[in-house]
This record gives sequence, C-alpha cells and structure tokens, in this order.
Amino acid sequence: MKATAIPRRPNHSAFSLIEMVLVLGIIALLVGSGIVYLVGVLGVGKETRVKADINTVTAALRTYETQNLTLPTTQQGLRALVEMPKTKPAPKSWRPMLKKTLLDPWGHEYNYVNPGKKDPSGFDLFSAGPDGKPGSEDDIGNWNL
Repeated sequence: MKATAIPRRPNHSAFSLIEMVLVLGIIALLVGSGIVYLVGVLGVGKETRVKADINTVTAALRTYETQNLTLPTTQQGLRALVEMPKTKPAPKSWRPMLKKTLLDPWGHEYNYVNPGKKDPSGFDLFSAGPDGKPGSEDDIGNWNL
C-alpha cells in the first residue's frame, strides 16, 4: 500500500501590514518624546553655561579692579578685559584678563553696566537670554546666581 501524502499548508511566518504600522507608530512615539525631553535639557545646559561664564568674567573683573584700583566703565565695557581701554579712566597696570570677549549660548555679547542698576554698589553682568533683549524677564545675571 502506498502512503498518501498529507497536503501541507504553506508556512506564513511574516508580519502583517497592521503589525508593521503599529510597531513603527510606537517607535515614532518614543523618538518624539525623547526629543521633547532633550530640548528641555538643552535649555538647562545653556543656562548653566551662562552662569559659569558670568563667574569667569566676574573673576576677571575683580582681578582688573585689584590691579587698576577701579572697574572698567560701562563705556569701556568688557572689551577692557581683552584690549587696553582708550577712554578714561586709563588703567594703571593693564594686562589682558581674557583672550577674547565671551558670547552667550545664543550668540550675543554679555552686558556690563557699572554702576549696576540691580547692584548700585557694584556692577551688573548679564546675558540678555534667548530673546537677546536686555531688561526682559529671561535675563540671567550676576544678581540671580
């Protein structure tokens, strides 16, 4: 007697279109939420860098003050830490305190006011923040470190 062959079903072990779309949707959701999370971290990192820059420039200004017995005027600005001021009061013992003027993370120069509006007995040193406009609520300065 001859054995009869049992017909076999074809083996379909592939993913259906619905399963593929579902997996891709989940991956897109995870990537999207990760990007949103990282944007917040980037903002905090920029704020931390501004505070570190302000501390660096403040130390340079204090050294300038110690050597010259006066701080740079508002007109002389932070350039006085990089190149010798041409306006009065002329520094008595000038030397560069920084290699170059620093820019904040948004590409703007730091603002310097002497005497300060927030600290009338000292100076105000601040970044205008993301909007680039001094005097707005997003300013980060030596008064709120």
